[in-house]
Amino acid sequence: MNILLVCSAGMSTSLLVTKMQKESQARGWQDEIFACSIDELEEYIDRYEVVLLGPQIRYKAKTVGALAVEKGKAFAVIDSMSYGRVDGVKVLEQAYSLKG
Repeated sequence: MNILLVCSAGMSTSLLVTKMQKESQARGWQDEIFACSIDELEEYIDRYEVVLLGPQIRYKAKTVGALAVEKGKAFAVIDSMSYGRVDGVKVLEQAYSLKG
């Protein structure tokens, strides 16, 4: 699965992306997981199936969610507790739960 994490600058999620990638590889999955800034969203969204928004910019959820739905992408705000703990396992599971 292709998962896009979106945050304010695209850098605060980099450690989370690394942990998600390690978990994906440990499970034998071949996910593409990438982080970008909110300003880069439209540049990257078409390449990904799931869009996860960093909780620190949840105020953008309505706009980002509408764009994701328009483009047929699954969307959610990353669970705050999982984000704060940089829990790659939980966030990866959150992404997969969106795809049913």
